[in-house]
Amino acid sequence: MTRPYRSENFSPFQLADYTKEVLIERVDYDGVELIEDNVIKEEKVEFYLNGNKFLSVMTIAQNQDAHIIGFLLSEAVIKKYDDIKSVTISEDGLKVEVIADVSEEGYANLFKEKTLTSGCCIGVTGNAEKVFDCSFINTDFNIDAKDILNNMKEFNTPTQLFNETGCVHTAELVLEDSTVYKSEDIGRHNAIDKVIGLACMDRKDIKKSILYASGRLSMEMVVKCVMHKIPIVVSKAAVTFQGIKSANEHGVTLIGFARNGKMNIYTHSGRVNV
Repeated sequence: MTRPYRSENFSPFQLADYTKEVLIERVDYDGVELIEDNVIKEEKVEFYLNGNKFLSVMTIAQNQDAHIIGFLLSEAVIKKYDDIKSVTISEDGLKVEVIADVSEEGYANLFKEKTLTSGCCIGVTGNAEKVFDCSFINTDFNIDAKDILNNMKEFNTPTQLFNETGCVHTAELVLEDSTVYKSEDIGRHNAIDKVIGLACMDRKDIKKSILYASGRLSMEMVVKCVMHKIPIVVSKAAVTFQGIKSANEHGVTLIGFARNGKMNIYTHSGRVNV
């Protein structure tokens, strides 16, 4: 794999837009000190679909269009990016209106029995179980283990926003042509939806790509890969048993604890050249 390069659609955070300066009391063995600290500034963003409000998410108000597009695709509410007719973001960035041709079944499932996911900023999915109707991911896409470890070394380097707040997850999608999409958010699900949405907005084929994530890989994180036929997902964090089970059943190469020059491959290791 050649050296990754960033998509033109990637826009780095301007810290002033997403952090708030507050006064805190820092305590140590020597006593108390009054200092200024930066904390993350999350917002409630409301999403409307064909004129009806259907979702509110606590998130960082950046890439809101990519966020909702990635979510709708991951939940099978829309089948392809071209189903989107228009996306309009309000001036304050807190309201997103989408006009799209929707799958009636996928939309209805959002409002039936829901699965409370194990994500941070508690996530809810209506279509997680539907992933088991998806076909097995069968691709000859592969990558050298050293390339994963080298990319993870860079990926695991704290971003400026994380250094300032300690309060964001990061997701990165690296395509076969070495294009990179990256996003940060308070929720690991949100960050992944955003990078998927960014790639889809560029009309990129992500069936030969690697998803890098900063959070644990539970079942619903694997679900997103299966829905988009992403063959390899890597995290510096742990994996869960249900994550392993779903990855094994649906052909996802699942890699956890990728840090300090090591990684654990839990399923479908044939895609990693060692």
